[in-house]
Amino acid sequence: MERYSRQVLFSPIGEEGQAQISQKHVLIVGVGALGSVSAELLTRAGIGKLTIVDRDYVDVTNLQRQLLYSEQDVKEKLPKAIAAKRRLQAINQDVMIEAHVIDAFDPQLVSILEQGVDVMIDGTDNFETRFYINDLAVKYNIPWIYGSCVSSFGVSFPIIPNETPCFRCLINHLPSYQMTCDTVGIISPTVQMVASYQTAEALKILVGAKEIRNSVVVFDLWKNDHHFLKAGKLKNAQCPTCGEHRTYPALQEKSSADVLCGRDTVQIRHSEPFHLAKMVQQMKASGHHVQYNDYLIITELEGYRTVLFKDGRMLIHGTKDMLKARSLYQKYFA
Repeated sequence: MERYSRQVLFSPIGEEGQAQISQKHVLIVGVGALGSVSAELLTRAGIGKLTIVDRDYVDVTNLQRQLLYSEQDVKEKLPKAIAAKRRLQAINQDVMIEAHVIDAFDPQLVSILEQGVDVMIDGTDNFETRFYINDLAVKYNIPWIYGSCVSSFGVSFPIIPNETPCFRCLINHLPSYQMTCDTVGIISPTVQMVASYQTAEALKILVGAKEIRNSVVVFDLWKNDHHFLKAGKLKNAQCPTCGEHRTYPALQEKSSADVLCGRDTVQIRHSEPFHLAKMVQQMKASGHHVQYNDYLIITELEGYRTVLFKDGRMLIHGTKDMLKARSLYQKYFA
């Protein structure tokens, strides 16, 4: 308990709260900017079990704001989930950490939820995935903490199934912006602020606190704007996710391909896992230059940087053309 002595001295947590935290399970979907900060904060706080899910690998452009990663991770082309687990385990060996190199639509995510999760934290970067997480959270009655950030602007809201409005209820009332980190950039303090709000609400939920925030926090650090928007009245009785007649629309359809948010990259989902070792041999035999590790292969196909993941996903960098991406997939891997 000495390790957490300063946290125990914080009376809303205390020894009883610390004991509760050490027995709880948090799932973070996406360990990029927001997810990596939340993961480190929870690991240092002594969470019992942390499961991290991420579909991407560490790139040099991540290092400015994604605090878990290093230049060595970039050199090794490590998936973020694996690099994050390595770093988090070095911070606190007492925390049980599971890492999954998958995207949120993989059936494994549902399996994780069915095993029992106390809180989910949003570390994603697109609305499609958030709608999916939202539907899962409400269906399985799991609190989740929404968060997003771009430039110097951030938003966060804790969503408690059957109590607060869900993400679908809120979406038309959230500040509207079309910016992405890839078009207007982002400063690291914005990430820290949103992740701090997310983690604080997660800790409140984990210890059963009554002070869970019932408002959407919206801020712009550069312009010194900070607002709390009451959200209770936004709960929609006709919402197809949390209303009286629930259909969970985001769980009904899953695209086999999508353009990654703010990036010239298309992701293709293969129906079966890739046999990486066999594929490396085949690519080398056909004259392709490849980089690879236990989790992914990087090569170039017709001028496009292509990344193949063990779980059967393919990233085609340098295009937003879905037809072109599908054509490459069909030609080389179908």
